Amino acid sequence: MQAKANDTTGARGREAEDAAARFLEKQGLRIVDRNYRVRGGEIDLICQDGRTLVFVEVRARSRRDFGGAAASITPAKQRRLILAARHYLGCRPPPPCRFDCVLLDGQRLEWLQNAFSGDA
Repeated sequence: MQAKANDTTGARGREAEDAAARFLEKQGLRIVDRNYRVRGGEIDLICQDGRTLVFVEVRARSRRDFGGAAASITPAKQRRLILAARHYLGCRPPPPCRFDCVLLDGQRLEWLQNAFSGDA
């Protein structure tokens, strides 16, 4: 039974990422990569916004219990995103970058640009 719950959670996560990608593309961003994973971190979407590289965390919650989607982006989660972004950039000189979040609480979608700093 546990695998079924994980399958449902995974499907909801993919749906949320797809919705976020469609939304961001309508806002003029170009999707460069999806689900970039390294040991210790993952980035849901990597986008290009003009000259700026945007690392996007997508969080979806069906209910607002425990603070909703925004509350789930903890300092530890931010550190994992920053680690993955640094790995993605590698040794090349970094372009202008920012960290955004797309929050889906039920049917409500919110885009937080520059949600946190990569200096953590």
